[in-house]
Amino acid sequence: MIFPLSIVSFLGLACLALLASPYPFLAPGAVLGLVGVAVLYRKPAWGLLGIAALVPLEGFFKDNALSGTKLIGASLALILMLQLAMHQIPSDRLRSNIWRFLIGFMALYLLSMLNTDDLGMSLGHLRELSVGLILFVITLLIGREMNLDLFAKLVTLSVTLTCALAMFSSKYQDQGRAAGLLEDPNAFAMLIAFAVPLALLLVIRSPNLLHRLFWLGCFILLLGGMTKTESRSGLVVLFLSLIIGAWHYRAHLTRIRPRHLGFAMLGLAIIIPLAIYAMPPGYVARIQSLSILSSGAKAQDESLGRRASYIVVGSGMIRENPLLGTGPGTFPLHYATTGYAKAFSANRKIGDLYRRAHNTYLEIFSELGIPAGLLFVGMLALGLYNMMRARRAWMQRRNWQQADMMTHLGMSFLSLTLFLMFLSAPNQKYVWIMLALTSVLRLKAEESPIPEAKA
Repeated sequence: MIFPLSIVSFLGLACLALLASPYPFLAPGAVLGLVGVAVLYRKPAWGLLGIAALVPLEGFFKDNALSGTKLIGASLALILMLQLAMHQIPSDRLRSNIWRFLIGFMALYLLSMLNTDDLGMSLGHLRELSVGLILFVITLLIGREMNLDLFAKLVTLSVTLTCALAMFSSKYQDQGRAAGLLEDPNAFAMLIAFAVPLALLLVIRSPNLLHRLFWLGCFILLLGGMTKTESRSGLVVLFLSLIIGAWHYRAHLTRIRPRHLGFAMLGLAIIIPLAIYAMPPGYVARIQSLSILSSGAKAQDESLGRRASYIVVGSGMIRENPLLGTGPGTFPLHYATTGYAKAFSANRKIGDLYRRAHNTYLEIFSELGIPAGLLFVGMLALGLYNMMRARRAWMQRRNWQQADMMTHLGMSFLSLTLFLMFLSAPNQKYVWIMLALTSVLRLKAEESPIPEAKA
């Protein structure tokens, strides 16, 4: 513990220096930093939980160079590096079947950077992606110690708070659509879709009626927030994940008696009309546009028209550079030179012309090439397979509580992977945390002993 004592000495000297400087009011920050480092050193998993809780709240720090997630992430990375060097954390924690895809993906990523059409844009893309890669390594190292129940609670509360802000304050809306603390309503819908399965798990696991009502209220707020985003992709993803959850609990259908069906039908008769009435008229119109795609809805709906143009431009980029793409982050550069950029730009501003693909998979295939795109898709598919294997392992061990947890975490991870088809977010923090967590949870499940059958 010699090195931690040196950290204490360093922060103590920093505190004294601040007291003697023209900015003595900053001295308490050094004391708080000392406490934070000590806590993270003893309980690094708390740092990962803190990052997960702060992701939906990052908008509070968008005008600051340092945010809460950056401070915690940087401190946690340094602490874990020290603990690895001092052999306080076994290096075999880094073992993961995801590496076989990730290493190949990053090798092709760097080769694509050497052949990029714009080095500045590629370096910016790499800087953003590096945040996700750091979180991936951090989660591999300390994911085993993370309290999954607390993870579900913190994420649910954090996203629910932003939903409440967006629903009741126009400050957190974008042209009437809820955006929370983010600039994109679809990105906010992605967070909601990630949190809904976790909220459902908390409702099911609640130890008493009061707790169940609280988490049920959070669940209803999340659904209200999703409606307020007017995100069609969010509605589709949420519907698919809930169907998967219902399939997992199909064994409980045998408990339903004929007398329960009447109450269920009464509840549906009340809830469905109320939901339709509460749904914003603009959202209803956007949903209806999905049902008339074959009759020219793309021409009538500007959003659908833009997404169709992204596919056209991205397909052309793939045909021209199928192996290494045009370079990380260069899709906006190619899109801005097309007539689509001018046609779908309301005011011809630079930000309106240089648009991302709003599809992570299309963006990676067009910017990095087909091989890198296949590795990225394979990486996410392996993560989903890891969750299925972890669930199966816990069911073989008759640990139904852990099996339920794997199901709901799998639903959340599936929501992220599906949402990447509608959003450009290769550096989304939850994606990389969950990707590493799938490997950790599978190893933990398969290494647990199988109970012996009773004679």
